[in-house]
Amino acid sequence: MPEARGSIKIIQADEGVGHFLRYLRAERNASAHTMSNYLFDIRQFAFLTWGREAKLPYAWSAIDKFTARKFVVQLQKQSASPATIGRKLSSLRSFFKFLTRENYINGNPFAGLSAPKRKKSLPHVLTVGEASRLLQAPARYGAAEAEKEKDGKKRTWLEYAALRDTAILEVLYSTGMRISELANLEAQNIDLLAGVIKVRGKGNKERFCPLGRPAAGALSAALEKRSSLAHLCKGTKDSRPLFMSHVGTRLTTRSMERMMKRYLIKSNLSAAVSPHALRHSFATHMLDAGADLRSVQELLGHASLSTTQIYTHVSVEHLKKVYDESHPRA
Repeated sequence: MPEARGSIKIIQADEGVGHFLRYLRAERNASAHTMSNYLFDIRQFAFLTWGREAKLPYAWSAIDKFTARKFVVQLQKQSASPATIGRKLSSLRSFFKFLTRENYINGNPFAGLSAPKRKKSLPHVLTVGEASRLLQAPARYGAAEAEKEKDGKKRTWLEYAALRDTAILEVLYSTGMRISELANLEAQNIDLLAGVIKVRGKGNKERFCPLGRPAAGALSAALEKRSSLAHLCKGTKDSRPLFMSHVGTRLTTRSMERMMKRYLIKSNLSAAVSPHALRHSFATHMLDAGADLRSVQELLGHASLSTTQIYTHVSVEHLKKVYDESHPRA
């Protein structure tokens, strides 16, 4: 909803919302992205409940369980997915719980309100062969483009881009980290000798991810080549982005997604595959090879083991497929 996004700053002036944001920042150590999501969900609820002309402070104490249920119905009419509705209810449940605790209101109208059931769907996973084809694509196609370029500076940039893209894909598959975690990664959090990366995940929680030898080699090559592009960057070597764009800025998650889509197409793989599929593939391939569920949970940074258990179903489906294709009496 564009109207809601455009009025995000207005709602922060509400006393209860402002207090909630300070709580998220100081006590929950929430990231700017997390707080932005909370703000959007709260603003959307206020907009659908009171309309565009509602005045501050909002009448949070007037909200009851019927108003909360009406919000769910309105979201369903807008064709919001069960997952989206569930996330918004979680945001509002937390917000009203805070208002109750701080005596802004007497009770939480979202307490006990359940979200629509989600359709159980297994995540998309690349096979080991498909993952290898994708990881090799930048060196195969990017390097070929660089060889054809006659202009020296452009050729240097294309060579770097091929190495950079290889490193991005290798690190995503090697560590299972989220693309947002990779985009925000700093060089000082990488230990190439030890083969370990310190990752800051959801809720600013830190975890250590082992880095495989191919990924470490690809990352080392990209960083070495980056030094030849100093003319693109302002500041010192230590202040340069880990993965640079053509104008010397930090590569965004959107740019990484576009890059991956380009190589998927060149590798004759589905362009609908997202960078998150490499995270799914990482977890599934680890379990297929005998890794225990608790270790995979730690590597992925999942707070709950139940979140990781979806990959056991993926592994079972893979085994059933192999069985059906291989057993003479399947």
